[in-house]
Amino acid sequence: QAAQGGTLFLDEVADLPLAMQVKLLRAIQEKAVRAVGSQQELVVDVRILCATHKDLAGEVAAERFRQDLYYRLNVIELRVPPLRERREDIGLLTGVMLKRLCDGAGTAPKLSSEALDKLKSYRFPGNVRELENMLERAYTLCEDEHIQAGDLRLADACDSSETGENSLAHIDNLEDHMVQTGAVGGVA
Repeated sequence: QAAQGGTLFLDEVADLPLAMQVKLLRAIQEKAVRAVGSQQELVVDVRILCATHKDLAGEVAAERFRQDLYYRLNVIELRVPPLRERREDIGLLTGVMLKRLCDGAGTAPKLSSEALDKLKSYRFPGNVRELENMLERAYTLCEDEHIQAGDLRLADACDSSETGENSLAHIDNLEDHMVQTGAVGGVA
């Protein structure tokens, strides 16, 4: 209802419980919603955009995502590769993120070439959110207008000689890694 006449963005749509999937499908089919506690449905006109890191077709095959909802949502599919598959974007993304971090506080710090190389060699299991968090930490810790490789705190995670179980260099997806290792909780 709040998105009336605009766009409703559903992040991590594959994680919706089946009961919620039924309600979403009904709202899409009927083009109407009913507020909690109300007896009356309100007609809505919204464009729906969804995002997920999971393979929705695979989720349908595994019966964790409703097939009918999948076909309602999958009108135009855009695959955005994970950051580790588009390292050429890291320079541009860091510039935008650093500018946003210091918004109104002056000039955005610059990455040293060594820091940029270090970021480009990292696998980013947490994808773009991890890059953003990493830059926020580095921005906070850097002592001048240039973020150095050491400010990124990647020495342990990127050390190619590290082959032990604690190495983060081989991880492709942080959430999957947490499930595999039995870590409790999820990724925000």
